[in-house]
Amino acid sequence: MYAARGVLSVHTERGTSIVPANRVGWVPAGFAHYHRAHGDTDMRILFLPASLARLMPGHPAVFLVSDLAREILLTLTGPRNYDRAAGGYDRAARARLRRVLVDELPEAQEQPLQLPEPRDDRLRAVARILYEMPADNTSLAELGRRAGASARTLSRLFQGELGMTFYQWRTQVRVYHALVLLADGHDTTRVAHACGWANPSGFIAAFTDVIGTTPGRYRAGLRRRTP
Repeated sequence: MYAARGVLSVHTERGTSIVPANRVGWVPAGFAHYHRAHGDTDMRILFLPASLARLMPGHPAVFLVSDLAREILLTLTGPRNYDRAAGGYDRAARARLRRVLVDELPEAQEQPLQLPEPRDDRLRAVARILYEMPADNTSLAELGRRAGASARTLSRLFQGELGMTFYQWRTQVRVYHALVLLADGHDTTRVAHACGWANPSGFIAAFTDVIGTTPGRYRAGLRRRTP
């Protein structure tokens, strides 16, 4: 799944992937999933044959798209694939383009845009609170009291199950929520406060660290028209 414009959220049993503009969300065969578009989204879907899919990761992932990969994706999902008047590509040409795409995508590092789904009931309780209210600044100790676990137990569960600290996980949740709000047209200051940052500068730093660009530049990119 490619977000040429807008934001996609892709949900699997492993968790949720956020696919911002100019990223590809990869879901291997065998993973039941559903997706949702946020804002003015141009979503492209491309299926790979088994011979090429085996060269991709065996788990859901998100990749940054290079200029070459972007053009291949737009070509393979553009009008020449379904509009006879546009002059279609033959099967061999499409196969060559898919092969180049599969060679190109793994060259880019996977993006840290996969939010793992907690399995422990106590972690699930904490996750529900922050999914519904990402701006909630309640301490881990207080969240633990609500969920029936100590802060130490929750810290161990976050590290053991999800591979990150509570604060890293909460930052990921907030950045994902920020992507949706930016896609809906909200400005940086409003998004920062809605997602729990006391000031825009802290939000900009955290967002840039995860996404690789500032919220302002990312929001400006959402307004560009797809060719």
